[in-house]
Amino acid sequence: MIDRAPQETIPTGSVSESLRRLTQFSREIGEITDIRAVAERVLSGLSETAQGRQGSFYLSAHEHTNFRRLAAQGSDHTASAPPTLAADHPLVRQLTQHRQILDRSAAPHAALDGPLQPLDGLCASIAIPLINRGRLIAFVLLRSDPASGEPDPAHREFLTAMAQSAANVLDSLLIFEDLHQSQTLMRRTDRLRSLETIAGGFAHEIRNPLTSIKTFIQLAPDRKDDDEFMRDFSQVVLDDVYRIERLIQEILDYARYMEPKLTEEDVNEIVSSCLYFIDVKARHRAITIEKELAAELPRVMLDRQQIKQVLLNLFLNSMDAIGESCGMLRVRTNRIMKPEGDVWVQIEVEDTGCGIPADNLERVFDPFFTTKHGSEESEGTGLGLAIAHQIVRDHRGDIHVQSVEGAGTTFLIHLPAIV
Repeated sequence: MIDRAPQETIPTGSVSESLRRLTQFSREIGEITDIRAVAERVLSGLSETAQGRQGSFYLSAHEHTNFRRLAAQGSDHTASAPPTLAADHPLVRQLTQHRQILDRSAAPHAALDGPLQPLDGLCASIAIPLINRGRLIAFVLLRSDPASGEPDPAHREFLTAMAQSAANVLDSLLIFEDLHQSQTLMRRTDRLRSLETIAGGFAHEIRNPLTSIKTFIQLAPDRKDDDEFMRDFSQVVLDDVYRIERLIQEILDYARYMEPKLTEEDVNEIVSSCLYFIDVKARHRAITIEKELAAELPRVMLDRQQIKQVLLNLFLNSMDAIGESCGMLRVRTNRIMKPEGDVWVQIEVEDTGCGIPADNLERVFDPFFTTKHGSEESEGTGLGLAIAHQIVRDHRGDIHVQSVEGAGTTFLIHLPAIV
């Protein structure tokens, strides 16, 4: 239960001020990972805007048969509002059907008494639906003092925008909760445990971008004549779309299990092919490429495309670590003998970049761990090395990293050779 001192109505203000407040509200709830905490913050935010002294927040149960109260504000409302409301309750049916705010102060005509009648039995004067993907996922009941005069349409529009932003955040959290509940099943194999980590990381990574995208789409029709709003917010949305696209592609690469299609291959030829691919970019950055390929290297059974994906990821990471200044990327291949007497092929990728801090070395292959936080173009998603690690393991090989911060990094790939 939330007990707060009465607050004055927050004026809707100018378009820019409304956008600022909406962005702040969306950011605050977007940073909360606990559903109950989000419910409390949404309830307090809507009640402050609507000047509701008492209120309750109801969330749809997983089976969608009822709505349970997650948060309450004001002792009287806590005592009178029921802990659950069935999906066939008259108020729930009204909100599901009309998907609009029900406000007692906005009903001067008798024809509206029917839809508003369910409010009377719930000690409420306002019901605010939270709709996402055409479904009522939650609603807020508020009891406010009688308003004088006609309700302000801008005020009602702002409440609707806040509710929509809250619905977007809640929907993402519910998806994350559903994914989290499947963890028992997903722990059956090592690969499914990795997918569990990715599912949770994916939900966390895209929650805020999705909120801004959905909010923009829903507000754009009413703000289409506001050039400043359309220009600034559309750029934010475009950046978020690019971020999600990169995440989805990398997650598909990682999560879609593909049995390697093994063929007998020349590792030196694959290395040369990948280096040719990055040669133009390296010369543009004044990065020197040194290639030291062992003669008479044993051939390896591998999936050519998957190993190329691993090597290109390592090469591009090295170039990002070197940056725009001059540097060197050295690639070597060697025939090595394991302690057990087995013959392996080693691929060594060395750079003179910024290096990796010692505390991070053990985490570089973890999904969603990244040390790249630069521009939108080079910002890392933390899946590239996780994908590379999984591919090498699928080839019955291993991959290791050595690094000195400020001096450079070396990756070593070992693949079993054909003998």
